[in-house]
Amino acid sequence: MGQQAAKATRKPRADSLRNRERLLAAAKAVFSAGGPEASLEAVARKAEVGIGTLYRHFPTRDALFQAVYRREVEQLGELAESLAEAEDPVEALRCWLHATVEVTATKKGMLAALALAADGQAELYAQTGERMRAALTALIERAVAKGMMRADIGPEEIMRALYGLVGGYYMSGAPDWQATVCRLLDVFVDGLRLPRA
Repeated sequence: MGQQAAKATRKPRADSLRNRERLLAAAKAVFSAGGPEASLEAVARKAEVGIGTLYRHFPTRDALFQAVYRREVEQLGELAESLAEAEDPVEALRCWLHATVEVTATKKGMLAALALAADGQAELYAQTGERMRAALTALIERAVAKGMMRADIGPEEIMRALYGLVGGYYMSGAPDWQATVCRLLDVFVDGLRLPRA
């Protein structure tokens, strides 16, 4: 095996993996806050790595944005799977929606901070959107099957309600907008629950 082939198949070093994780966590925090301070330099400072290390892992802002957002959506999918056996599937749905508010806020903050154009993002949103729909559908179907949630409201309607609330309150700029959205989501979820027999 040649030197180039060996390099291509070599596993990333442990310190490289740690740096990548630190950069993703830092990017989430910095981009969620948005504003003029949401720069790649700010991400590197927060992760306590050099800017060269950031560029080795993520050569562009867009690459970093996509990595953060994909990771967030994957974690939401894993959360839905972990909630599959929850005793109360309506409460599991509530928990997942609250977690989704935070991820949606991250995405909106990143878009505002990076001023990303929609071009080139279609594939990202198609893939992550499908993962989100699958996670939400599984939670809804379980609650309906157990006779604990009304069956006439589907995942598309719930996602539209969620994004409508997030969009409206995020744009208001209120510091406690996430808490407000979660409180209104609680009212919405309570309305989906069927009374116990």
